[in-house]
Amino acid sequence: MIRPRRSRATPALRRLAAQTRVSPAQLILPMFVADGIAEPKPIASMPGVVQHTRDSLRKAAEEAVRAGVGGLMLFGVPTAEHKDSTGSAGVDPDGILNRALADLRDDLGDATVLMADTCLDEFTDHGHCGVLGADGAGRTVVDNDATLAQYTAMALAQAAAGAHVVAPSGMMDGQVGAIRAALDSAGRDDVLILAYAVKYASAFYGPFREAVGSSLGVSGEGGGDRRTYQLDTANRREGLREARLDAEEGADFLMVKPAMSYLDIVREVADLSPVPVFAYQISGEYSMIVAAAERGWIDRDAAALESVTSIVRAGADSVLTYFAVELAPRLG
Repeated sequence: MIRPRRSRATPALRRLAAQTRVSPAQLILPMFVADGIAEPKPIASMPGVVQHTRDSLRKAAEEAVRAGVGGLMLFGVPTAEHKDSTGSAGVDPDGILNRALADLRDDLGDATVLMADTCLDEFTDHGHCGVLGADGAGRTVVDNDATLAQYTAMALAQAAAGAHVVAPSGMMDGQVGAIRAALDSAGRDDVLILAYAVKYASAFYGPFREAVGSSLGVSGEGGGDRRTYQLDTANRREGLREARLDAEEGADFLMVKPAMSYLDIVREVADLSPVPVFAYQISGEYSMIVAAAERGWIDRDAAALESVTSIVRAGADSVLTYFAVELAPRLG
């Protein structure tokens, strides 16, 4: 009789036989830094996650690096008066995101991989990921090519501030190629691009919208959704096409977002990708686990580790997760 259970009999045997292993270096911590606050501000829908001040961000970033996480992904949250129709605060060297990037690069140097979200949604007064315009029928739409001009300016500003990696997440056509050309022309061929190549119009982004103070829904295209540029949740083939295009345009890494509801996509992108594949365990996925654990329905530590392991097992080389710092010591 064949007895596969023999290799599961003890913790030591299970560790020895484990096929998928997650290391702290595979984890990337998303962090939020806000203008106009005097102390860290808790995000109600993401218990345990805060909007940082510049000072608290520096302390938290150092803690994350000491824990062994592989990288930090930074999002900026401007005050309402600094938002406008083109998201100019994201390009401004004195904008909150670029100032915070400079802080962390001064503090940490090359001790970690410093990543910057290269998107306009936090900085626009309408909450969309791009510049608004009108189509041939006079309808308000996100102007793809006008947005690319802002993305390239934003990527250059982030590179100047100290980002090792810029991360265009707006799902505009041609965004990777435009940013790569701009960086190279400016002599910044040392800066990498993490392309949010396969980003779905998910229902699980809700807590993130609170985290960045999104203005989405106040005005603009589609009455407050991003379905004209983010992927339809039903579409697998379209996602794979987007991944191939971004790789061809020069992306150094490809991202699938969300992660947990799209593990099949993570697997298929990993199979076709010539570059490392990342997956983002997004705000709603994090908050579901935390909320269930707070109610005593599941074990938080076990569920966090299992969820991240499943993403790596599906094919992700690295995982963006709000659990990064608490998981890292258990994996080291």
